[in-house]
Amino acid sequence: MFGLAPTRGDAHPEAVSVVIPPRAAAALVEATTGAKAAEVRATGKDAQMINAQLPFTAAPLQVARAFTVDEASLDHRRALLCLTQAVYYEAGYEPVEGRRAVAQVVLNRTRHPAFPKSVCGVVYQGSTGSVCQFSFVCDGALYRRPSQSAWNEAETVAEAALDGYVEKSVGEATHYHADYVAPRWAPMLAKVAKLGAHIFYRWPGAWGTSAAFTGRYVGEPYDPAALRPALSAAVIAGVTGSVDLSGVPAGPPIARAPNDVGGLLDTSKGWTLNIPGPSDSDRATKAIADAQAKSVLHPASAPASTAAAVAVTVVASR
Repeated sequence: MFGLAPTRGDAHPEAVSVVIPPRAAAALVEATTGAKAAEVRATGKDAQMINAQLPFTAAPLQVARAFTVDEASLDHRRALLCLTQAVYYEAGYEPVEGRRAVAQVVLNRTRHPAFPKSVCGVVYQGSTGSVCQFSFVCDGALYRRPSQSAWNEAETVAEAALDGYVEKSVGEATHYHADYVAPRWAPMLAKVAKLGAHIFYRWPGAWGTSAAFTGRYVGEPYDPAALRPALSAAVIAGVTGSVDLSGVPAGPPIARAPNDVGGLLDTSKGWTLNIPGPSDSDRATKAIADAQAKSVLHPASAPASTAAAVAVTVVASR
């Protein structure tokens, strides 16, 4: 057994030590992360029927605490970018409550012991491994230029969330999935709400109560660009069909993965992130893609400095 004790600063003022069987906690984490998280029981109409039959929890909904980051800080700038990406690519054309709920899930995770303690850490969790926690980081979605108007709306939602806005309808939810898939882990968690096309869940029992959310936000120690996987020829060929990425629009609807279980997809195909926002330079993106494509198709002709040039360009972010 292990205890979750209140921490300084970000701890809930009413938090008490919560004792959780470690095996149960480990089983829940394993079932909702990695390859197992992408396992589904059904898709389409069959999934919608299964999801409808799963009852909502009868336990009272506990509202999350407000989350704030100093607007003048570097932490805020980095967190805003990462949270805007999550809201836009996960729920950019959902009802506003659904977009706010996705932002709330990200912030809830920063306070729970099962997840990283920074906004960007939560959003990019798994990006260096085989499975991403949020599909847009790894499935090529970020090669599509965001719709400026929808991006601005997502940024407004993210800004409000970092300034203390709380989406009460999902409480302490830490998971969600699209209603057209039925992930195997869903019955293991407590179903709390359905907003738009997403169904939201919290951890079961004590691990899903406010007393368990004692994690301390550590700020944003890494530039979001440093968290991105490197560009790869697999993504260039698989996502665009060519190396010219500069003119690809991203208008509605945002393409969604067929097994969208809250953004968990295998990254073995090389899905990576490139474009963090609509104001980034298309010219730089095309230059990187051209350089990598040339080195893959004609290795002998690629300059020795290509890798270094790509690395230097990719770390830039707004």
